[in-house]
Parts: sequence; structure tokens; C-alpha cells
Amino acid sequence: MNQLSPRLQRPQYPMPDFVKESLLQRGLMELYRSRPAYQQNDYIGWILRAKRKETQEKRLAQMLDELEHGDKYMKMVYHPKRQSA
Repeated sequence: MNQLSPRLQRPQYPMPDFVKESLLQRGLMELYRSRPAYQQNDYIGWILRAKRKETQEKRLAQMLDELEHGDKYMKMVYHPKRQSA
């Protein structure tokens, strides 16, 4: 599991069960875990900070779609690092 830097000043969010279940159901856990630790943490915090359940669901859906397509992070262009052969 990726660990966030101890110097990081923002809170670290544990993955809630409903997010874990969604990632597993869509087969996206490996893609989620391949993202940098700060992105994993940002996604979880962003989802959890939503006040309404509908907003949490919308944010979760966005995260899942971005992971599935692989070219976005929080609606920004994302270029994953290439794996060396």
C-alpha cells in the first residue's frame, strides 16, 4: 500500500467500505492502487467531504470513471507513469 509522506499536513482518509465495494465491483482496485498516494487520499477525502449522499455518489462515480478511462484526475489531464519493461 502506498504511504503518504509523514511531512504531509493534510488529513489521511481511510477508505470507506462503500468505496472499496465499488472499486472491487468495477474491477478498478488495481488501477486505484496504481495512482499516487496523494491522489488516492484526495479522492477519498473529496468523496467523504460531501454533505449529501447524492453528492457522495456523484463524486464516487466521477472517480470510478476517471480510473476506468485513465486520463483524468479530478477532471484534470493525467498521464500515468509508464511501467518500465
